[in-house]
Amino acid sequence: MDIQDISVVVDLAGERRAASAAIGLAAKLGAHLTGITLAYDPVVPGYAVTPVPVDFMLSARNQAIADAKTAEADFLAKATAAGVSHESRMLEVMSGGGLDDIIHEVRLADLVVIGEDDPDRPEPVREALIESVLFHAGAPLLLIPRKAPATIDPRHVVIAWDGSITASRAVRSSLAFLQAAESVDVIIVDDGKELPTGQRVSAYLKRHGVAVTVKTLPNPAKDVAKTLRAYAGESGAGLIVMGAYGHSRLLEWILGGATRGMLKGLDIPLVMAH
Repeated sequence: MDIQDISVVVDLAGERRAASAAIGLAAKLGAHLTGITLAYDPVVPGYAVTPVPVDFMLSARNQAIADAKTAEADFLAKATAAGVSHESRMLEVMSGGGLDDIIHEVRLADLVVIGEDDPDRPEPVREALIESVLFHAGAPLLLIPRKAPATIDPRHVVIAWDGSITASRAVRSSLAFLQAAESVDVIIVDDGKELPTGQRVSAYLKRHGVAVTVKTLPNPAKDVAKTLRAYAGESGAGLIVMGAYGHSRLLEWILGGATRGMLKGLDIPLVMAH
């Protein structure tokens, strides 16, 4: 898929690595970039026993809008300096109101870029935002680690392949990266179930001009995410491509799963699709 329209959720604080990565990617691809900043409505704790003063709520809301405008100004300055086609949107997120406005905004994006949350400076509802984009936006998601360089280096790409619908969507969504790569490894992790051969995905990619190497990895610890991360790190991968939430979110929350495992301690940029 050709990537010509990218949306990035701009962090309210910190180094804003996702915005920097998205700007660099837009410059490399000649794509249009939309920076989205979010002003979060103050949340009243459910355990509050006395009414929250109106002045406090107004002050908190005004501060949220000011923070979003600061992040927006930083994005606009960096995008202008990089010479990329760009625009910005500032959206107010109402407490308890869901994330529908954000999903509506990114629904036509070829790629949505979001940064990994920083526990020292957490962004409000970041995990819920990531899941909402994956499940409801219909667009692939590029996650940027908080501790890695804010650049995308697709020279060596690792595909996590299990033959699922979500993995197939991730591969199709990442063709622009895969076609630009110097080497692509299709990794099948032995999870104790019947394994796909990798022949169909390698044939599909060959028809799109992508030569791949198929490898099956043992998984003695029964931890697919750990096995994938270890291989990607040891092989020098600059990007991982995988399907997200092949099982239900509830089942992954109860039993654990590759998606939730990959979202924790991210150290390599990750393209996901559901």
